[in-house]
Amino acid sequence: MSIRTEVPQRLKSIERIDDWGRLAAAVIFLLAVLVLTRGLLGTDAAAANAGLLVFAAVVGAYMAMNIGANDVANNVGPTVGARALSMTGAVAIAALFEAAGALIAGGDVVGTVKKGIIDPALINDPQVFVWLMLAALLAGALWLNLATALGAPVSTTHSIVGGVLGAGIAAGGLEVANWATMGKIAASWVVSPLMGGAIAAFFLYLVKRSVLFQADMITAGKRIVPLMIALLAWALTTYLLIKGVKKVIRVEFSLAVALGLAVAALVYLLLKPTIARAAQHLANERQSIDRLFTIPLIIAAAMLSFAHGANDVANAVGPLAAINDALTTGHIASKAAIPFWVMLIGALGLSVGLMLYGPKLIRTVGSEITELDRIRAFCIALAAAITVILASHLGLPVSTTHVAVGAVFGVGFLREYLAVNYGAMIEEIKHHHADKDPAEVAALLAEFEAASLAEKGKILKALKKKSKRRGLKKKERKSLRKAYKQELVRRSMVYRIAAAWVITVPATGVMAAFLYYTIRGYMLP
Repeated sequence: MSIRTEVPQRLKSIERIDDWGRLAAAVIFLLAVLVLTRGLLGTDAAAANAGLLVFAAVVGAYMAMNIGANDVANNVGPTVGARALSMTGAVAIAALFEAAGALIAGGDVVGTVKKGIIDPALINDPQVFVWLMLAALLAGALWLNLATALGAPVSTTHSIVGGVLGAGIAAGGLEVANWATMGKIAASWVVSPLMGGAIAAFFLYLVKRSVLFQADMITAGKRIVPLMIALLAWALTTYLLIKGVKKVIRVEFSLAVALGLAVAALVYLLLKPTIARAAQHLANERQSIDRLFTIPLIIAAAMLSFAHGANDVANAVGPLAAINDALTTGHIASKAAIPFWVMLIGALGLSVGLMLYGPKLIRTVGSEITELDRIRAFCIALAAAITVILASHLGLPVSTTHVAVGAVFGVGFLREYLAVNYGAMIEEIKHHHADKDPAEVAALLAEFEAASLAEKGKILKALKKKSKRRGLKKKERKSLRKAYKQELVRRSMVYRIAAAWVITVPATGVMAAFLYYTIRGYMLP
């Protein structure tokens, strides 16, 4: 056997060992949850239902693991793709801040039915409610597991919503569902990625126009970069106050914005002289500006992970807390207390799932959709925070997954648009100098390349005035755009992810209904 065939086979063997190792670690974690929960509940008042509650705890841990594996990538994926953090560093930071967010700011009470998607008052039997929530939790976890295996980042909120909807209809009929709420959630499939993508593209274009398209990028960067980082400080502070710690302390939107502005002003005053000193030793090139965004990008990844842990841990522990409450009290309540052991399962599950299976989706978001550098990743993080702030203020339902991935799409499609436009400008210059010496044309193109955006416009206007040739026709421009069009966003990823988003609620709904009937048939005498 040749060396060329030996090496790939060895790599595949190593990958298989790694896969089995991750699976073994996941099973060990779930078995530990089973054993510890069983020991904890042995003397509980609900000991008669302890077996069912222990099973629910294992399913909740499984759901939390899948949330960690799939959803956390949105916060750290762009940072890894931009090489601001290594994969190991990103996983460590995200695992720490996700768990911290869940334990510190995850809250002590949770709604028993996610987003009011069904009316629990129409489910009169607590036992039926327990089976319903168990089916919804398991369906959401299975769907997330499948999506992670396929490399598709999907909304964990939509996964559990679909599960609750499907199992709820199976248990109580169509009238149990809140269709108005479902309509809003369906609207978020479109609203979330469009808002995230548009805002990220806007900020990337702003940085390009004000800094990267300037002849003296360093001077422009000293002026603009501190403002951009201060804006991120405002967005992250406001985001954390209205979303990240809302279960611990309620902060009015106006107060959150004001506190965010105060933090932003402080950050600006501290950073402006620091960046000015750092810029003195930098070369006048894009990579120099790119490096200035490294630390803010890492901080953004950590803060977004904290807020995610505080909010999305409820997708795992909410149904589990509802099951625990129903089995303990014997009735169905709209709110349920979250015992510490339930929250601990959720927090640990997020971190374990991220560490074992998170890198797959981190790579997908960070490098397999479009190429990212630190400036682009910064704009994605900024867009994610600002979109959630705007949506919260306007009362629009958005998915943080759809927002973050939509922001990645947005910067990629902007790059495509700018590349086509730049190619058309080059052809315009060549067209007006078709009869000139090639060396003269090359010198002019070099001058055009080094010019600022405003100067480029002046050069093109001057060319059109001097040249005896007529400008390119509309049809010629259109064909040029096609010739220069580059796929800087992988279309296969766009189609795969969009399809996964659209079918998440229906898929989990059907699975949950099937699981509900299966569990009910097994549990009935």
